[in-house]
Amino acid sequence: MTEAALRTADLTKRYGKIGALKGLTLDVPRGAVFGFLGPNGAGKTTAVKLLLGLSRATSGEAWVLGAPLSDARRHREARRRVGYLPELFRYQGWLTSREVLALHCELMRLERPRWAAEIDRALAVVGLAGRERDRVSTYSKGMQQRLGLGCALLGHPDLVLLDEPTSALDPVGRHDVREIIRELKGDGVTVFLNSHLLSEVEQVCDRVAIVDEGRVIASGTFDELLAGDSVRVRVTGLPDGALASFGAQVDRDGDWTVIRGIRGDRIPDLIAEVVRLGARVYAVEPAHESLEDRFLSLLGKDQGH
Repeated sequence: MTEAALRTADLTKRYGKIGALKGLTLDVPRGAVFGFLGPNGAGKTTAVKLLLGLSRATSGEAWVLGAPLSDARRHREARRRVGYLPELFRYQGWLTSREVLALHCELMRLERPRWAAEIDRALAVVGLAGRERDRVSTYSKGMQQRLGLGCALLGHPDLVLLDEPTSALDPVGRHDVREIIRELKGDGVTVFLNSHLLSEVEQVCDRVAIVDEGRVIASGTFDELLAGDSVRVRVTGLPDGALASFGAQVDRDGDWTVIRGIRGDRIPDLIAEVVRLGARVYAVEPAHESLEDRFLSLLGKDQGH
């Protein structure tokens, strides 16, 4: 089996009595674009800090490009092959983007003869070529976001962690970032994408993990997470558990029953079963479940009628 790019096993982080991570277990395959989703306070940023060695775990273990957190030397060497774009960052306004990138080349101990080519490549990839001698203070927030992405791509990393990479960008900028992510995947780079923009995740990710209260509550491909369609049936007189065999998840909300993970061609059989049981049907609403629907459902915030 191919070694995972990222892996955690019961990773736990406590701040006093507060549990930020509560046994996070996760596998990110090499070469994948992996979406890491969850509400604010779910533990996403804490997990990234632990993986990058910016914070120390209370218990559990994690591996970055095969190097365990518990082996400081190996983990430090592995981090040299990781690019990182934090959600909140700021560069000195008096520097030009070329100077910012040169500073990062020095911090990552890149051989000086490679600097010019690496900087030119990063500027071209993120769309800042021609503006490299302008001071950062003259850049818009979106341009600074592009510069941050450029810093993360220096040195041809094997793994890139992006924390909300499109949050400050306009639609054109978001499109450009999606294209960059696709190019990274084409080059075999693993991309770990932390984002609240579910539509962005759906367009670029191969696999997704949804985390809440410090634990993974669902993970897999989109086909696995959105297994089949869903149907909402307004019905009375239906015994509890009567439709469990029709879908991956059956929820009751008053007179409404929601069946998720049902194939569309099974909906007529489902309604026939409801009628056979003597229940009364008032409405049937088939739908294809979106990632947002599934996300809210898993978090217990389904907005069904």
